[in-house]
Amino acid sequence: MKTVEFLKVPMTKVILGDNPFIGNSYVPDTYPRKEMFDYYQSDKVLSALFTAEENGINTYMALADNYLIRLFQQYRREGGKMNIMFQTCPSTDLQANIWQMMACEPVAIYHQGSTLEEFLREDKKDILMKRLELIRSTGVYVGLGTHVPEILLQAEREGWGMDFYMTCLYNYQNQRKGEQSSFFTNKPKYIVFYPEDPPKMYEAVKAVNKPCIAFKIFAGGQVFNGKTPEEIPAVLEAVYTDVFTNMKPGDLACIGVYQKFKDQIKENVEVASKVLASI
Repeated sequence: MKTVEFLKVPMTKVILGDNPFIGNSYVPDTYPRKEMFDYYQSDKVLSALFTAEENGINTYMALADNYLIRLFQQYRREGGKMNIMFQTCPSTDLQANIWQMMACEPVAIYHQGSTLEEFLREDKKDILMKRLELIRSTGVYVGLGTHVPEILLQAEREGWGMDFYMTCLYNYQNQRKGEQSSFFTNKPKYIVFYPEDPPKMYEAVKAVNKPCIAFKIFAGGQVFNGKTPEEIPAVLEAVYTDVFTNMKPGDLACIGVYQKFKDQIKENVEVASKVLASI
């Protein structure tokens, strides 16, 4: 897997995310939340982490909840070598959450996107700035996540001092304005991702001189709806081509994987490597 310097650390162009590990399904009729969470008991999460490492992925972006933090610590005790970056956990006090994250020696921490956008919608930017400063006080690289291209541009225009950005290719906040994050509601994520969204985020990503990580690159799995197993590789190739030709050369892509039915990690690494070798 090709690597680039990201936050002064060699990182693979594809990194591992965690949504399926905690049952976050954006195709709940195909893979129900409970089925996904029941599958990803601790042994299966650890297996996925080691499989990612064995296939050349060297970085893991994790939600900083107790479950995943403890599993990452076990992964480290068992010899795991991947870099760790964290997303703040909305349901945990931020100061306590930071202490938990720092025990894992992360490269970077970013503020979770849905709650960040909620602060801005509710005119609580002052609270958000204090939270970002609290993360910055750790001495690690600090970022923010967003589904909204305009927020990315606002952060740069107003000099929020971000080191990097987690950029969702699909702006599903258009459908959920005023709705509390599912981290709190525990509701299934019946969301439609629209194909006109990625070009808008790509434009914003290229307008900022900071490294970015694209996520939801497969629209939460919805790009595979109606596709046969034989058609999946071509869809993967088309998505990776789109991402890597539209993001900046030093930017990354973050993927979630569901290993229950096949080795999605190996499949993604093979296809992404093929695309990266051709562009």
